[in-house]
Amino acid sequence: MKKIDWYILKKFLSTFFFSLILLTLVSTVIDMSEKTDDFVKSGLSAKEIFLQYYTGFIPHIVSLLFPLFVFISVIFFTSKMANRSEFIAILASGVSLRRTLRAYWIGGIFLGIILWFGNAYVIPRANERRTTFEAKYTRGYTPQSNSSTMYMRTDSFGYAGIRYYDTANKSGNSFFMEKIKGNEVVYNLRADHIAWDTSKKAWKLTGVIERKINGLLEDVKFESKLFKKLSFDPTDLKRDEYMQARLISPALRIRIQREKLRGSETVKELEMEYAHRNSTPVAVILLTLIGAILACRRIRGGSGGHLAIGIIICAVFILADRFSTIFSTKGDLDPLLAAWIPNMIFGGLTVYLYRKAPK
Repeated sequence: MKKIDWYILKKFLSTFFFSLILLTLVSTVIDMSEKTDDFVKSGLSAKEIFLQYYTGFIPHIVSLLFPLFVFISVIFFTSKMANRSEFIAILASGVSLRRTLRAYWIGGIFLGIILWFGNAYVIPRANERRTTFEAKYTRGYTPQSNSSTMYMRTDSFGYAGIRYYDTANKSGNSFFMEKIKGNEVVYNLRADHIAWDTSKKAWKLTGVIERKINGLLEDVKFESKLFKKLSFDPTDLKRDEYMQARLISPALRIRIQREKLRGSETVKELEMEYAHRNSTPVAVILLTLIGAILACRRIRGGSGGHLAIGIIICAVFILADRFSTIFSTKGDLDPLLAAWIPNMIFGGLTVYLYRKAPK
């Protein structure tokens, strides 16, 4: 790295972190004004509210707006350099645009790695604190806790069902489990009642009838009480719309495999969340390059003109991301493709702008 690379990279990162802190403070103040009544009703001190809620809210809002922070920061400091004719001097000295973009590549990749790691491990833990606080003290989110009937696939050959399962009490009635080999049922278990035993980390079955079938032979056992470890636990049965945001990436990947096996309706939402965590860091790199190529050219209107173009591009990016997400979760669009469609569009835009930019 040469002196010019360090110069651009220093301006890039300092502008980004300054805008990040400033806009995060603004977002936090707006959120505080909206939840003031809820905070007062909670009876918690300012320290408790900060530790229990805002340590989760701030990482959440930062990750949500991270690509836009990067893009606006690049537009802002690059435009100022262009207005001072710094890029004219750089290009006139024989340094190509491709060489000049090296610092932007380094900065974009560095910030993209930070976002990827945060989305995978830091933000889910922060979301857990945030949503737990909201569930307890604010009106925004209440986890679903009701009685319902559910059916699922337990493994490649097994199926299970519970009637009137209560997520709050972690218990249900009329439980059944079957295993099928070929076209024949080889195992059948029925219980009048099922409940989770916290101490034994297993399900407690009462009124159990267990059948093992081998052709015309049948082995039947009756048990008044039976503890059994099954392939699911209460967290798998609890319907939580924020579940995918609370799981770190390795746990989310395991959860996707389980839900696919069970034929769950929430698979697409989980896959969309996982795909987004990997596609958004790439969007950071693309938006960095787009911002640099657009703003390095001096135009009438100066920084205002560059920022106006940047805001329009941000709006198009958000719309493309929202549309692809909706078509995936509510339609037949593959989640992986849906998460990468905005990157494909803006990747093409990056190539086009680079070819048209003055060299």
